[in-house]
Amino acid sequence: MRKQKVSTAVIRRLPRYYRHLNDLHLAGVERISSNALGESMGLTASQIRQDLSCFGEFGQQGYGYNVEKLRGEISDILGMDRGHTAVILGAGNLGRALMENFHFDRNGVRLSAAFDIAPELVGCSLSGVPVYHVDQLDSYLRDHRTSIGVLTVPRGVANQIAARLITGGVKGIWNFTNIELNVSSPEVIIEDVHFADSLLALSYMISEET
Repeated sequence: MRKQKVSTAVIRRLPRYYRHLNDLHLAGVERISSNALGESMGLTASQIRQDLSCFGEFGQQGYGYNVEKLRGEISDILGMDRGHTAVILGAGNLGRALMENFHFDRNGVRLSAAFDIAPELVGCSLSGVPVYHVDQLDSYLRDHRTSIGVLTVPRGVANQIAARLITGGVKGIWNFTNIELNVSSPEVIIEDVHFADSLLALSYMISEET
């Protein structure tokens, strides 16, 4: 389906398209024009058409986009139907919050296990996710194909755990540790999540308004 190398900016917009189309689908909207879609998302119609053209031709002139079909196409582009599985490293406050409140399954990812060292957590099940001791990580990865590692461990052990994930065959790391990981595997994709960066950017923007 992909016709060319896709820019990071386009990739970053795809989840927005999916989320917006999903809301439209749930609201019973069957079709929408690129103009209407762009207006509701704060984008131009030409930007939407250009983004989607990276992956194929989805709309019809004079009709627009079939909401359900386009939602399905973007879901496929994002890999939501590829059976990705994830494990969480660190079942403390942030790890537990993700397990309890973030719907991995709605995003095409099955959360299969968590790992920690705290005696009060190991052997428990949090929101249906079993928690194992981190010493079992390597053997678990050998026995269970795992696509994504979610890092919520302390900064001091982040690189060590990331290296174990990569050795275990994980293809992507969702990194919440607030440090840049030092990994030597270019085929492994790292997605860094820095809450402070977002907050500080907001702080700057509201300061500029005053």
